[in-house]
Amino acid sequence: MAEQQALSKLLSYRQNLKEHARDCLVVRAKDRQVVPLILNRAQLYIHKRLEEQKARLGFVRAIILKGRQQGASTYVAGRFYSKASLFKNTNVFILAHEQPASDALFDIVSRYHTNNPLAPATGKSNVKELEFKFLKSRYIVATAGAKATGRSRTIDFLHGSECAFWTNASEHFASSVQAVPELPGTEVILESTANGPEGEFYERVMNAVAGVGDYILIFIPWFWSPEYSRPIPPGFELSGEIPDGAIMSDQEYQQLHNVPMGHMVWRRAKIAELRSHKLFMQEYPADVHEAFQSTSADSYIESMPVLRARKRTREPLGPLIIGADPAGPGGDRFAVAWRRGLCVERVEYRNKLETLEAVEWLHSIIQEDDPAVVNIDAGGIGASVISVLRQRDSRYKRLVKAVNFGGKSQHKLAKPGVPGPKNRRAEIWTRLKEWLSLEEGVSLPDEDVIQADIIAPRLKKTLSNDILLESKEEMRARGVRSPDLADAICLTFADLRHIKNWSSKKKRVNFGTPDMKQVQEVRCQRVHPATKSRNGWMI
Repeated sequence: MAEQQALSKLLSYRQNLKEHARDCLVVRAKDRQVVPLILNRAQLYIHKRLEEQKARLGFVRAIILKGRQQGASTYVAGRFYSKASLFKNTNVFILAHEQPASDALFDIVSRYHTNNPLAPATGKSNVKELEFKFLKSRYIVATAGAKATGRSRTIDFLHGSECAFWTNASEHFASSVQAVPELPGTEVILESTANGPEGEFYERVMNAVAGVGDYILIFIPWFWSPEYSRPIPPGFELSGEIPDGAIMSDQEYQQLHNVPMGHMVWRRAKIAELRSHKLFMQEYPADVHEAFQSTSADSYIESMPVLRARKRTREPLGPLIIGADPAGPGGDRFAVAWRRGLCVERVEYRNKLETLEAVEWLHSIIQEDDPAVVNIDAGGIGASVISVLRQRDSRYKRLVKAVNFGGKSQHKLAKPGVPGPKNRRAEIWTRLKEWLSLEEGVSLPDEDVIQADIIAPRLKKTLSNDILLESKEEMRARGVRSPDLADAICLTFADLRHIKNWSSKKKRVNFGTPDMKQVQEVRCQRVHPATKSRNGWMI
């Protein structure tokens, strides 16, 4: 009877990790007590996201970006120990960034196994490997040194721990990560705190944010951890002043992220201990981009204005201006942005478009949305897209504008000897930067992928003190993808003509009518007051 009950339990545990963790796995808590592994809020969220992906795809490919000591490694170790101890022929491989971390992870697994009342019989067991004799399953821990590991192994479950800090990361991604076949039931989980806005881990985080590839991003904000809270002392108040080294006041931080007051008390003490607001953001991020903030001071556009614009809502008033950043069948995205006045309404992108597909997409957008102007980057396939569009309808010759990113800026054409934006790309990025800083307040879609693109480019130093951004090729060389969505938004600032004959009551115009002049004739004779700005081109 006891054997039947045990077998029934094991079968139940195969389908219920939370139950298996509670009944069979123990952890060493922060107060040094050994307690059952009852999943906390962060772990439950990770579990939910992984199980959703597994149900959808049949396998798991995930990146976990988190703060310090939030239980991600403990959860993944428990998840994979559960797989290895309950199923036959299962190979688990853990790759940590340094030897002490490898030892700590193996200690967690050993503690699970030693205290498991239904632990399978052990075969080989040493400081790097735990083998379950009759199940033919193995649990192996390794360190990501200069030499790639795991290439010759067959891996079913890979746990990449603190992979932002892996030595020779590109080799490990090419060996260990690729050793997991794309088969049902396999899992790759990469988890880490941030280590700057560049490199293999950052690139994969940004791809996951953009929905490129199979990997999903699971972000855990620091204030989900209940232990990162303190009692609120008498007289405690949040300051409205921006402290030295910070990018926002305590009040704005609390409001933007909806942080409980007890956690704000803990945060203030931790910042005092670390002596750095930016280091706190890296170690204890509140959102994806805070995690990479501490080393992104050389970004041309900082995170804070973008975050404020994401959290702000503005009514889209003004002529519709569309920016399109074309990309062909390669790896970049063909991005399109819609902006009215102080509001970027939306940004969309498609991958691997042929020229005719791109033309049809833009043609349908023009027909449906009736923009005042469409600015298109003329580089790459952009020139062909512009040419075919203009050939399709003679009225598009005035509507569709070609923008040469590498050409001289309008500023340089007017004042060659005066420092300023060196080329058109730097010029329109400068206009985006100014737009984000307008006192009137602007709004962007609340999407991580847009923020990632806007804060990605760095400013290059020039002897002439001109403004010049690093090229897309230079960004790729440091592991940062092309900021296509941000380029599309910037293109909405390429044409500075002040469109005076606009009204919110503009009639629908069909581009099949005889003359583009009719488009102007149906616009009323006033500018809506909400679109006015000290900089007229901002509309």
